[in-house]
Amino acid sequence: MKRCSWCGEDPLYVKYHDEEWGVPVRDDHKLFEFLILETFQAGLSWITILRKRENFRKAFDQFDYHQIANYPESKIQDLMQDAGIIRNQLKIRATVSNAQAFLKVQQEFGSFSNYIWKFTDGKVIQNTWKKMDEIPPKTALSDQISKDLKKRGFKFVGSTVIYAHMQATGMVNDHVSDCFRYQELA
Repeated sequence: MKRCSWCGEDPLYVKYHDEEWGVPVRDDHKLFEFLILETFQAGLSWITILRKRENFRKAFDQFDYHQIANYPESKIQDLMQDAGIIRNQLKIRATVSNAQAFLKVQQEFGSFSNYIWKFTDGKVIQNTWKKMDEIPPKTALSDQISKDLKKRGFKFVGSTVIYAHMQATGMVNDHVSDCFRYQELA
């Protein structure tokens, strides 16, 4: 079975590739989870984040953005001591402010899904990459979304982070064209 080469042989990576990556996500809770994980991934490998995903889920109250938006300073300090996650103070604080911004977007658009998917008119962008090195790290659209998110108060949402989020949540189908998942998601 042919897969995108980035997932290699690691069973966790293969499972993520085969079951999650590129599947369109319209559920706000899942969109927030991916946004937070992508934020923490900035500067690190995705496999590092995947290996800590359950720790993140536990540390950040199952990615409940309502709770996270109201974290007191004591909770932030507790997170800074949690060896199970990435203990980057700026990223932890960004998670709290991003939860607050997320709630504001929900109020304005009815859901974060309505907001984020409007950038693609609700449709998946079907790319036809033949090789991994053709896939860009960012696009004009991820630039646009990043700029808009920053304007709305989100942090750690540069264009590369946003493009990775678009890939993970299926806004773009970036499986290479000979990967078995490409046709399944097309």
